[in-house]
Amino acid sequence: VQLQACGGGLVQPGGSLSLSCAASGRTISSYAMAWFRQVPGKEREFVASINRTGVRKNYADSVKGRFIIAKDNAKNTLYLQMSSLKPEDTAVYYCATNIVGNFYQRSATDYQYWGQGTLVTVSS
Repeated sequence: VQLQACGGGLVQPGGSLSLSCAASGRTISSYAMAWFRQVPGKEREFVASINRTGVRKNYADSVKGRFIIAKDNAKNTLYLQMSSLKPEDTAVYYCATNIVGNFYQRSATDYQYWGQGTLVTVSS
């Protein structure tokens, strides 16, 4: 699976931003997918995940109520709608797919394929 993430950029605190992750090579309708984020010097952090049908979702406590993960299986694309952004949301955001496990898995080591990352900067 090849994943291409895009949509990052600079946004002010309290603002919104949408990320997308286009998949190719395999259809994402068969797999769980997730968003992670990473800042320099820290481990990659789980943000949100979604099951293969797109019905069941899982969020990190730090983003619950502010971020929404979704997938469009027909377009083979994963999304992350981010709102009420905070400076601490600043990170490189990665999309990933788990072809052997389940959406409730939160460790980066559980995901086999990764996008290249897109930088989100929340600053005034």
